[in-house]
Amino acid sequence: MFNKWIEGLNRTRKVAFGRLATLFGATDISAETWDELEAILIQADLGVETTESILAVLQDLVNREGLTHTDELQSSLRAELIRRLDAAPAVDFDSHKPTIVLVVGVNGSGKTTTIAKLGRQYAMQGKKVLLAAADTYRAAAVDQLQVWGERLNIPVIAGQPEGDPGAVAFDAVQAALSRKMDIVLIDTAGRLHTRYNLMEELKKVYRVVGKALPGAPHATWLVLDATTGQNALQQARAFKETAQVSGVILAKLDSSAKGGMAFAIQKELGLPILYAGLGERPEDLQPFDREAFVDGILGLKN
Repeated sequence: MFNKWIEGLNRTRKVAFGRLATLFGATDISAETWDELEAILIQADLGVETTESILAVLQDLVNREGLTHTDELQSSLRAELIRRLDAAPAVDFDSHKPTIVLVVGVNGSGKTTTIAKLGRQYAMQGKKVLLAAADTYRAAAVDQLQVWGERLNIPVIAGQPEGDPGAVAFDAVQAALSRKMDIVLIDTAGRLHTRYNLMEELKKVYRVVGKALPGAPHATWLVLDATTGQNALQQARAFKETAQVSGVILAKLDSSAKGGMAFAIQKELGLPILYAGLGERPEDLQPFDREAFVDGILGLKN
């Protein structure tokens, strides 16, 4: 399992953290050490504030413990990075039946493919899964989810092209109730966070689901494209306000050199990262493991 994280985080590690091996040699800690470490962390997309905060903690540690060599910093950096990520909460599908999950994100984030991968995982756990193709404005998204459904033998509720996404979501919840399904994953249209009318429509879908089943949706997960780095934060803030996002899925982490954005998401949004996409295969969507993530970007093996 650790190899999957090492392989999936290869680009972030090589592009952003690759210089750490040289930095953490047997040389003395100097002003140049801190300048280099600052550049590495910012390049990895941790953000300026998070980077400065980490440096302050490490510098305080060096002063208190009298550390003099750079190789003594490695374990301290690892511990500080892990501390800044929340452990992913367990995904609970037993409190509600069916559990309704709204999946949101912008076009191109990998949202529809992620939904299919989640559906496969839950079905393999013995759950009865239903997918809802409520991205009615993009015919390709509906087709894509239906193809996945056929391939995985998971039922899909879809509406007419350019139809009312709220109606599809409502029908999916009703179908799940009548068929006694365990989980409903609703694929919503890929909203641009700058388009007010589309974000308002997402609010409507959220309300309609609540009318179909009081208390639903029970979770709203935001799929973010890890290759966009810090730019994804603005999207995330808008979705958090609009759809009460409760967790984040980092898609395409294997294609990104900006894996450090995970730390910015935690600091800026306070949202847990639930899953990470470490490759193209369905099994490459992994529950987020903060220790494996940090060891993966640092290239450490425990």
